[in-house]
Amino acid sequence: MVVNLLLSVLFLIVFSFNAIASESSKKNNSPSNSPPDSPWGHAKEMHVNYKPHKLLYDLTTDAPEKLDNVLDRASYLFKLYESEMFESSIVIIIHGDAIPFFAIDQFEKFKQRMYRANSLTVGTTIEFRMCQTAARVMNYQPKDIHGFVKMVPMADAEIVRLQKEEGYAYMQ
Repeated sequence: MVVNLLLSVLFLIVFSFNAIASESSKKNNSPSNSPPDSPWGHAKEMHVNYKPHKLLYDLTTDAPEKLDNVLDRASYLFKLYESEMFESSIVIIIHGDAIPFFAIDQFEKFKQRMYRANSLTVGTTIEFRMCQTAARVMNYQPKDIHGFVKMVPMADAEIVRLQKEEGYAYMQ
């Protein structure tokens, strides 16, 4: 009789737990918590192994978050290519409104971003090249720009040269 009583109590406990778990599951799968259905179904992941390439990023923005985005993308792309880094190259061409980010007189304002940009050039195939013509228009000389940046005569000509003569793909 005691055994039957214990089995009955155990059955009630298990049944109650299952009922609570089932109710909780229904709440978590309610329409308000789940993504809406799409008439086309859901996206499918593709697993792709990317071969290393030569890329150039055209950086002209004065928006710090857009600079961050370019730095993030270049960094991530390098990580994808890292196993074959001698076959890849990433060049970030700086001109227009992006020039002041890299000016020494703006270091305190953009300190963390400049440390990050410099770190991307250490032990990688990422480099920064700045339009010397545009920098001069803004009253910047090579001595006014951080040392991890290389100065080229003109950004537009460098972009064309990298694309036409060296096979770089263009990114913004």
